[in-house]
Amino acid sequence: MQAAFDAAASGMENNEGGPFGAVVVLEGKIIGRGNNKVTSHNDPTAHAEVVAIRDACKTMQTFHLPDAIIYTNCEPCPMCMAAIYWANIKTVYYYYDRHQAEDIGFSDKFIYDEFEKPINERSVAMKKIDMVVQNDVFDGWKNKSDKTPY
Repeated sequence: MQAAFDAAASGMENNEGGPFGAVVVLEGKIIGRGNNKVTSHNDPTAHAEVVAIRDACKTMQTFHLPDAIIYTNCEPCPMCMAAIYWANIKTVYYYYDRHQAEDIGFSDKFIYDEFEKPINERSVAMKKIDMVVQNDVFDGWKNKSDKTPY
């Protein structure tokens, strides 16, 4: 956990983003490090957990980390939790919770609230398009013999 706090402090001191840090650990060794880089990279997805997962996946040359754990100094936001699920990480250790993050100006409450609403009542408009497609990539994927399964 201290390594996550160290990453957060370093990133914050270097004006890379907010006070968030994370490390991915496998068999007692850090395989990925990340700190928030949202403002320095102009990337709203560059949260500490996502950066650490990207680093770990690059290190391990894989997109699944089922035996890894992640330490983060703050409870992951909905986006980061989704990334954790997609990476198949089974355990998250965190220090601050989402309410403490909200107290310093980082609130994800609106996202949690949005997810509770029916799709047609959300603030981001979702419009399904019905059309005839020339290249049905879903059928192509279903029938692809050399695909890498997820």
